[in-house]
Amino acid sequence: MPGKNFLFVPGPTNIPDRIRRAMDIPLEDHRAADFPEFALPLFEDLKKIFRTEQGQVFVFPSSGTGGWEAAITNTLSPGDRVLQSRFGQFSHLWAESCRKLGMAVELIETPWGEGVPLEEYRRVLTNDSTHLIKMVLVTHNETATGVTSDLVAVRRLLDDLQHPALLAVDGISSIGSLDFRMDEWGVDLAVSGSQKGLMLPTGLSVVCVSEKALEKSKTAQSFRYYFDFSQMSASNAGGWFPYTPAMTLLRGLRESVDMLLEEGMENVYKRHARYANSVRAAASAWGLELCAKDEILYSDTVTAICVPEGMDSNDVVRNAYNRYNLSLGGGLTEVAGKVFRIGHLGDMNELMILSALAGTEMALCDSGIEVTLGSGVGAAAALLRSSS
Repeated sequence: MPGKNFLFVPGPTNIPDRIRRAMDIPLEDHRAADFPEFALPLFEDLKKIFRTEQGQVFVFPSSGTGGWEAAITNTLSPGDRVLQSRFGQFSHLWAESCRKLGMAVELIETPWGEGVPLEEYRRVLTNDSTHLIKMVLVTHNETATGVTSDLVAVRRLLDDLQHPALLAVDGISSIGSLDFRMDEWGVDLAVSGSQKGLMLPTGLSVVCVSEKALEKSKTAQSFRYYFDFSQMSASNAGGWFPYTPAMTLLRGLRESVDMLLEEGMENVYKRHARYANSVRAAASAWGLELCAKDEILYSDTVTAICVPEGMDSNDVVRNAYNRYNLSLGGGLTEVAGKVFRIGHLGDMNELMILSALAGTEMALCDSGIEVTLGSGVGAAAALLRSSS
């Protein structure tokens, strides 16, 4: 099919030309004498993306799943209890990774489309009077359902109960796109991935670690080597890595951080909210409901849209791709066939959003879902014009 693919899955995201050019360089010597002049400022500037002064940032050559493993194995010992709620595919997978790494998972089943169940967390943590729970997991932005949970409320709950558990956050589809404040919100471990708001190819996991979590890593008994904080910290202190880093991606990461800081993180958050509102306006004009159960939960990086009863969302995704070269996200596991997802994070502007909505309208009609062509595009365009 002629023309480009229109990529509107919630990751990987579109790579800006600036970042492409930054990565289009010959391979270089990561042991060169001047390498720390590149690495040390990058480590410091990454802290600005996480909004931390006290935390330490580690860059691992892995996907975000590797970041999950690093957070778990560096701060917990086999058999330690962790608290997690399952309300989407990625909160499920993080809990599963804890189980397979030898942790005892206290899992709260939550309807998909809802967020972190604060009252259930309060009940469990209140009953944990001997503090057997060592970590509380929060999937900040559940990509499968388009739900963003309230991290501030979880931190407040832990403080109210004076519970010492670490607060670990999956921020893979939020950090660099949604408001995130590591120090202010008392987050101990935050995991991000390069292919989302950082606008890079898949291949880097960026993990930010609080002083409290670093202290825990000194006594944690889980086996680790590749993801060992102590190895990484010792090397990073001088501007080095303990093994060969993904230099091409690091050059792209430098450019990504520059782009985000030039725009200003508050402006980045506002831009994502604006485009998310336009997608939600389109869904409303089509007469379709969102998977997220409450407006307060709506994600500004991905919108999961329900198809009418008796229809198959996989048809929408297939028609969008096969007929219009538009990549949309499908429904996963419990919402498979029930929702399709429009990713609106990273490198994005008004016409990119409108093109995705135009293709989605056509794919909906092709799939037998009756919408008025132009209705969603018009609603989104009106919102974008009025909020520019």
